[in-house]
Amino acid sequence: MNKHHESTGPAGEQQITLRGPAELADALPYLMGFYPNDSVVMVALHGGRGRFGGRLRLGIPQAPGEWGPVADQLAECLVSGSERREGRPDAIVLFFCQDSPDGAGGRQTMERLRPFAQRLRTACGALDVPVLEALCISDGRYWSYCCPDPRCCPDQGNPLAMPGTTVMAAAATYAGVHVRGTLRDMEARLQPLRTPVAVRAQEKALDRVGPALLPRLLDERARREVAAETLRLARTLMDRIEEAQPAPPALSDAGDDQLIDSDEAAALILGLQDRETRDRAAAWMEGPEAQAALRLWRTLARRCVGPYGEHAAAPLTLAGWVSWSTGDEPGARVALALALRADPDYTFAQLLHRACNEGLDPEALRRCLREAAEEDTGVGAEAADAVVDTVADRGAVPLHVRKVRPLPGGGGRRGRAPRPPGTERGKASSGSARPRTPVTGRRTRDARRYGRRGSRTRR
Repeated sequence: MNKHHESTGPAGEQQITLRGPAELADALPYLMGFYPNDSVVMVALHGGRGRFGGRLRLGIPQAPGEWGPVADQLAECLVSGSERREGRPDAIVLFFCQDSPDGAGGRQTMERLRPFAQRLRTACGALDVPVLEALCISDGRYWSYCCPDPRCCPDQGNPLAMPGTTVMAAAATYAGVHVRGTLRDMEARLQPLRTPVAVRAQEKALDRVGPALLPRLLDERARREVAAETLRLARTLMDRIEEAQPAPPALSDAGDDQLIDSDEAAALILGLQDRETRDRAAAWMEGPEAQAALRLWRTLARRCVGPYGEHAAAPLTLAGWVSWSTGDEPGARVALALALRADPDYTFAQLLHRACNEGLDPEALRRCLREAAEEDTGVGAEAADAVVDTVADRGAVPLHVRKVRPLPGGGGRRGRAPRPPGTERGKASSGSARPRTPVTGRRTRDARRYGRRGSRTRR
């Protein structure tokens, strides 16, 4: 067993010394704010006592053929990101978290992931940053990839400590640090409904509302009316949610789903595809209304079912923004990652995700939104630029966003030109087929590409 100390905080703050793999494994949920299922986690260490620095998490690639390139990218990302924020790390700790399918094969999982662990250790070493410890956590046990001694690291692994019984758990409780459950649980609160009856009802509502709303979104004067209607409806539903009795997360989500009918959800989902409307809704980011807004955005994300999954980028980005603004960085990262999974080119989600991961202060964007709310104007370009400027001030690598063509006919608005019928967005991988999208779903997705402002990038 490798004996080493890691301090959980910088000098001058309360510090906890972790000794060995057992305490490292126990500390992981407190470092991340949740239990990272099916993930590889990298943590930078700084100084002679190993102060924890930047953290990086990624879902474990399913195909072993991807492990080599992914390992190189992860090592480069953590080291370069640490250099921008806290200085080059002195060492790195790795965690591989994945349970076996049947819950009884942790050792097999550990052996299967061993080549990935070795590849990542080699990638870090190539950057002259040693891996101090690499742990596999599976089925309630942990194994060390760095310790060859079976006396302390047996083949069957070591059991994890009981939750809440360790020094780290006591210190986290004292400091008010909460573990929000598993990553899988956090994602489930934001993923589309699965009950067949609810899915059919919501999809029919979206199909019904879309054709009526699309022409209005493409008309300048009617667009303003749609924006006002969308924001009034959102405010009404937030008040309705706020009046509901508080409940545990799972019950609260179910209750929120019952408070909002399918037509209301459809009207809001489609209305928020307008960037300016979305940015005005982002002003509900602090104070008592923030939690009601967050619950509403989560509910709308769950209603983006079937071919409307891409529409979830807007409510998920709003959920991520409110979480970040109110201090819930783990929740923000999960929501923004899902937004980018729904639409990888959604620029506002890209910017917020980068800023949140850089550890920036969201006050610059909050101030921009407050000023816009006082003037009752949209802030599509300005809000994104506030994040860009803040990221640039920290020396982060700039984002590269695609330029878009003007609308046909010389219109003042700019956005991505609508695709001809039958064409697909992006390139599908070989051997994969993308399901055909109903006409209404495709038309409403095209409509949301338009922004009233003549910005040069997708927002």
